Amino acid sequence: MIVNLDVTLRDGGYRNNFDFPLDYALHHARESVAAGMEWVEIGYRNGSFTSQPGIGRTGGGADDYIRAVAEVVPPDRLCMILHPKNITSEDLPRMYEAGIRLVRFCLPSGAPEPGLALLAQAADLGFTTTVNITRVSQLDRRRLVDLAALSGDAGADVVYLADSNGSMLPREVSQLVTLVRSVTDAAIGLHAHNNLGLALANAIAAVDAGATWIDSSVLGMGKGPGNLVTEQWLAYLGRHSRPADGGYDLGRILNLAHRMESEIAEATPSLPLPDLVLGHFDLSVEERAKLPVDRIGDAFSAARELTAAGAR
Repeated sequence: MIVNLDVTLRDGGYRNNFDFPLDYALHHARESVAAGMEWVEIGYRNGSFTSQPGIGRTGGGADDYIRAVAEVVPPDRLCMILHPKNITSEDLPRMYEAGIRLVRFCLPSGAPEPGLALLAQAADLGFTTTVNITRVSQLDRRRLVDLAALSGDAGADVVYLADSNGSMLPREVSQLVTLVRSVTDAAIGLHAHNNLGLALANAIAAVDAGATWIDSSVLGMGKGPGNLVTEQWLAYLGRHSRPADGGYDLGRILNLAHRMESEIAEATPSLPLPDLVLGHFDLSVEERAKLPVDRIGDAFSAARELTAAGAR
């Protein structure tokens, strides 16, 4: 069975500084769950990786916001993601009391120990836990294996592979899922970005290789060109997967997508050409500022130079 997780209110926040109106955030969470999504990720706890001034409610993840969502969505469907450097051990019990039941840790590959200690605390508190290994396309495979094994040993229920740069091909996704499955008993998940338009193909490849947790966002709203599109993914599951994976209300999700497109200007689907260039060269979104985005040919050349410099 596939476990589907809606990341719109968090990853989509990169497009509008996480400034979703509260009434829309509550409606989105309620409708996503009502359509059959197993989990809805309602935001970051205490900010994303880098500090952003004036960050909105789905980027701060305050207790009162969690409680407001927990009044309209059962806590056993509520999820929040965090960077270990942004929280203390006091945050986890407060999040649980407010209504969160799944907590996701963005694990830094260079110094994973603090995050793994917090993960163990979260497991003791009763959370379902995932580790999100970011930018797997740039990660040495030996290090990926080590991180996956460490995460499983620390009690992670799910190890997520995050194609943060949106640069991976389906065969690469399949290989990494197979590799990680060989070193941990944790379930395997995929967080796909769509720089090359391959998020759907990559999700299919991940599931075929044994992944069982898949992230997606309504209208694909997410950082850069966005994520796996929930509507497309559920339509695929309804037509091509096992009956157990097809029990979703696609019509309800389509209605939610229509409302979001009408009310959230930044939700309009797009594939900006600079983000396609980033995906082609396996560069992170942070490198976008180094590209002359108003001259796409020059941006392509600049990205090629960045890649060559990184290889030296």
